[in-house]
Amino acid sequence: KIEDELEMTMVCHRPEGLEQLEAQTNFSKRELQVLYRGFKNECPSGVVNEETFKQIYSQFFPHGDASMYAHYLFNAFDTTQTGSVKFEDFVTALSILLRGTVHEKLRWTFNLYDINKDGYINKEEMIDIVKAIYDMMGKYTYPVLKDDTPRQHVDVFFQKMDKNKDGVVTLDEFLESCQEDDNIMRSLQLFENVM
Repeated sequence: KIEDELEMTMVCHRPEGLEQLEAQTNFSKRELQVLYRGFKNECPSGVVNEETFKQIYSQFFPHGDASMYAHYLFNAFDTTQTGSVKFEDFVTALSILLRGTVHEKLRWTFNLYDINKDGYINKEEMIDIVKAIYDMMGKYTYPVLKDDTPRQHVDVFFQKMDKNKDGVVTLDEFLESCQEDDNIMRSLQLFENVM
């Protein structure tokens, strides 16, 4: 395909030294080597564009449409907004999600929900993300969800999170609300022992 050829013709990216990545992340040198091998296997050029990222990500959700959530996720991984994710970007985000502090994980999640990167989460951004999550999970969820379910869930969350009722959720409001919610705090611990 043209995208594959384009990705292969790009200048191959070599990541910075393992020692530097080891110092910047919560991964050992050995873990970084394993992650790099897997990354290079999927992305031989050393970088992944959004289309390839969506294809890889959608394999994990065969019953749903993961394309919108993968789009938001890709933008959160692409911290420099270059349209591509290098191994360093990938492993830095993975380090936060798997082994970061509660504060780091919540800050990263806030960044994911802050689609337009204005420093706030508005209700529409939250609805877009939640709807993308429902689409990704697919039509086979139980119980079967109604079309307005994402909006109902967001209404409840937003009411809880928008402490000063100004129509947006700040990072501080987000951190405080999430830390007060036992379910959210438990979900942050789900992937701590993945690697």
